Amino acid sequence: MGTHAVPRETSLVYFVVPERKWYNNRRLVALHAWIVLLLMSSSTTGYDGSMMNGLQSLTQWEFAFNYPSGGNLGLLNAIQNIGALAAYPFAPYLSDGVGRRRTVWFGAVIMCAAAAIQTASQSIGMFIGARFLIGFGNTFAANAAPMLVTELSYPTYRAPLTSLYNSLWYSGAIIAAWTTFGSFRINNTWAWRLPSLLQGVFSIIQIFLVLLGPESPRWLVSKGREAEALRTLAYYHADGNEEDPVVQFEFNEIKAALELDRTVAANVGWKALFATQGNRKRMRIIIAIAFFAQWSGNGLISYYLSKVLDDIGITSSSTQLVINGCLQIWSLMGALYASYMVNRLGRRFLSLTFGCMMTLFYAAQVICFAEYSQHKSAAAAHGVIAFIFLYSSAYALTFTPLVIAYTVEILPYNLRARGLCVLNIVTSIAIVFNQYVNPIALDALGWKYYLVYVCWLACEVVFLWCFVVETKDRTLEETAALFDGEDAIKQITQKAMAYEAGKDVSMSVEKQSTGLENV
Repeated sequence: MGTHAVPRETSLVYFVVPERKWYNNRRLVALHAWIVLLLMSSSTTGYDGSMMNGLQSLTQWEFAFNYPSGGNLGLLNAIQNIGALAAYPFAPYLSDGVGRRRTVWFGAVIMCAAAAIQTASQSIGMFIGARFLIGFGNTFAANAAPMLVTELSYPTYRAPLTSLYNSLWYSGAIIAAWTTFGSFRINNTWAWRLPSLLQGVFSIIQIFLVLLGPESPRWLVSKGREAEALRTLAYYHADGNEEDPVVQFEFNEIKAALELDRTVAANVGWKALFATQGNRKRMRIIIAIAFFAQWSGNGLISYYLSKVLDDIGITSSSTQLVINGCLQIWSLMGALYASYMVNRLGRRFLSLTFGCMMTLFYAAQVICFAEYSQHKSAAAAHGVIAFIFLYSSAYALTFTPLVIAYTVEILPYNLRARGLCVLNIVTSIAIVFNQYVNPIALDALGWKYYLVYVCWLACEVVFLWCFVVETKDRTLEETAALFDGEDAIKQITQKAMAYEAGKDVSMSVEKQSTGLENV
């Protein structure tokens, strides 16, 4: 796909002040504090996945729920995503209807209630019901929070901060992993109730604070609240100066893009996601990376690491929990590095380079697993662990930062909530399938099951090479228009310049009128 070079004088880069950094500007520091609050939604998701991984290593949890295995174990893991699927039809309407902030708050309230029920569970049915509610509530927060992050961010920090959203999945995973490591020494049900209770901490913080933060300027413009949108942009991006060139460029481009979307019937409703060639290109990539992010062999590590370690002779609960905790820290380091470098290296370079590494490391893992299965070699078992760590770092550099960031930046505003919802729906379907199939396939095939993922990973790399489009160094509106061809970018630029020219004319007329009155 070709790219369109935006002239320097009509590019936002031309107006950005290099000296305005996140650490030396009080308003940007405040903005990033609000964004950290939104990033907690991803940490909540990571906490849940890692907690369930850790609970499977706790004999107290296994005893409380009658040692679940096979399909029952798959249901305990999958029910959270089944709950998420139930909420997906409603999440985009709430995000676009009442706003991003209120949707995050609504999801946080449900998750707090669910965490309380999960902590108090007296039966497996009660535990499953609580996990359904956790998935249901998390869907609303996970739909609105990344959009609010990308729509609020200062232009030069948008890509790293949006990439950071999914990367902080590991921060929640780390807390859960080490919480279960500490609680497994408790010789009663609080060994698993304590991690369940702490799952609600992030949501409690959001309940008290998120409504105090700023709303998306793009959502405000879409609701006709342009003055409020301009004040928000000016306050956080230019120390309150509404005439700042960066603010005016952003504001005019937002209005131009939204006006263009309104005039294009193909950008309205669910059918619009597939109505045009540009939208079909978007959805092809979004659906593919949603599957890739879950069907790359990472599901075995994320949800069934305990079983994988059992298969290579590492059966100690303490050792398994330590490996799980260290793996989350290792993966977080890779994801944070990718988030930091996304603007420098580009989306395409990261996905292709580390996608190839994922394939190589997974293949090496299979070889070590096969060697252990045949000879019970301790060196082969250690090799499996080493390549799990190397594969996890490659995955963290490939899909973790990009799956959300790339999705929200290639979608125009009117399709962003629905497109992100499609990503989450496909992700949940892929996870539910994995959570049911993986434990059954591991029991039936053992190490040979890994060969399926090696072949699939090779196919992923081919797809990424053919279809991923580079989007660095563009504004949110320019990136979204990239898939609609050069004409769309030109139209947005021309409309934005027309808004600015109209404003200059009105200001000139106002000055002349003021001058005549003073004569």
